[in-house]
Amino acid sequence: MSKQTSLRKYGKQARKPISNRLFAELPQTPARSQPKREIEDEDAPQKDAIEKLANKVSIINIEDDNTAPADSIRRSPRRKQHVPSDSLLGDPVESQTPQIQSPLKPEVLEASVETESTGELQVLSWTEICPSGDKIVKIAEASYAEVYRVTNERGTSIIKVIRMESPIKAQTKAQQKSGLVDEEPHSESDLVGELKISEWLADIPGFVVYKERYIVQGKACRELLATHQAFHKKIKRQDPDRLQFYPSPSRYLDDTKFLVVELGDAGTALEDFELESSDQLWDIFFHVAIALARAEAHVEFEHRDLHEGNLCIRMTGEPIPVEDRESSCHFGFSGLDVTILDYGLSRAHADNEVEGSQPIAYDLERDLSIFTSEHASQCEVYRRMRSFLLRGDKVCLPPQSHKKPYENGIDGPITWARHEPYTNVLWLAYIYEWMVAHFRGTKKDLNAFKRFTKEFWTYLDPDADDSVPGFGSASDIVRFALESGWIEEDQLMGVRDEIEKSILSILMNNDSGKELDEESPAEMSVRRSPRRHQRNVVLYNGV
Repeated sequence: MSKQTSLRKYGKQARKPISNRLFAELPQTPARSQPKREIEDEDAPQKDAIEKLANKVSIINIEDDNTAPADSIRRSPRRKQHVPSDSLLGDPVESQTPQIQSPLKPEVLEASVETESTGELQVLSWTEICPSGDKIVKIAEASYAEVYRVTNERGTSIIKVIRMESPIKAQTKAQQKSGLVDEEPHSESDLVGELKISEWLADIPGFVVYKERYIVQGKACRELLATHQAFHKKIKRQDPDRLQFYPSPSRYLDDTKFLVVELGDAGTALEDFELESSDQLWDIFFHVAIALARAEAHVEFEHRDLHEGNLCIRMTGEPIPVEDRESSCHFGFSGLDVTILDYGLSRAHADNEVEGSQPIAYDLERDLSIFTSEHASQCEVYRRMRSFLLRGDKVCLPPQSHKKPYENGIDGPITWARHEPYTNVLWLAYIYEWMVAHFRGTKKDLNAFKRFTKEFWTYLDPDADDSVPGFGSASDIVRFALESGWIEEDQLMGVRDEIEKSILSILMNNDSGKELDEESPAEMSVRRSPRRHQRNVVLYNGV
């Protein structure tokens, strides 16, 4: 048999047992490739170095059983053709593809995922959420929810408020005339997916701290109405044509109910943060990449909606001047910390090592308007994700090509339950471009950043030619940065050690005189397969 043609590779090869690799082994190209032939292990000299690195990284909650991608940059992308059932693999394609019904009935979700009923959750009033002396500020409108910051002498929390199926005052004539469009209320089954993913990610550094969830019922307090009005006045000044999608708190009734998810305060949204130095560009980008790499390894996570509104920035230290740095790397000098928010469109699989376990995935096929819309720059990333499922390469199909739900792709009907970490790469590329376009520092500083990352962007660029190698996952990107000397191994160390109190726990403490017991976080499951198709899946409607 003729010798296999060698393809251009980048980074150190790592063909060690799964338990000794840095990150979970993931697809090595944005295009799905044909099954590889077995080859002899030629990487023995590198085993000790990889094992040393893996042992260090294992203490940061990336489990020892995770594997490392063979290359930081994938070989030349190739489109994978649909494999017939009588292929050399022997197994029919349909046995590997999750079976999805259109649409999936909500009762399947309720039977598949354990969840608390609202009857078991604490019921609070708006006055208890924001008593006299506390400050509440509306800061955003996320997927299916309004977001507020609550501050008092005990600290700060972010609350995500989702209206449940319950009565509300009808719109006034003035509200109807203004074009107010009420966000539809949600059932319990709609909310399960994101809540579970929030719990799975809460102990991974870089993701928002999950504190508590409870029901808030009744008429709004005066402070809530005031901040709602102030928020929309500001939004109207910025975008006069923007519609209001959430009902005014003045319309809340005694029986109006909300599910409130309380999260740790993550700072200022990237879209509102002033980018003034290249150190900030380095840190923001690679804080996000490292967090996604960890989540890929732990729970096969894909965010799928990581635009500038879903990243929060806060200053946790002083910037380190160039002359005071003891390292030649580029990461960790800005004093910034970055937090990823909002898993309304996300996908994760915590128990991927358990046979028959189910991933949780938002079913984007239920409403294709997200792919046909052109109202914002991130809409193209949604189309890129779906185009990848349809074609398996970098080509981005236009809006008119996304009008048939559950359309056949290269692996049969589209299913968002499948783990495709390339979606994280697409969003990282979007964040890179957004930050460069919105940089407010000096041209000299920006040009230096672009010059250092010129080759890196060649591999990250989603518009690059198919002949150009590209990253297949966030883990690939982190490995490239490590091998390039941009990040040092020691900077990957550290775990989240700060446990924050929730509003509910404080109320319970005030009532009973003692704190609630803190539950220790469940041990994260280790992902076993780089790309294992599940037959049982859970799709949810989002939060």
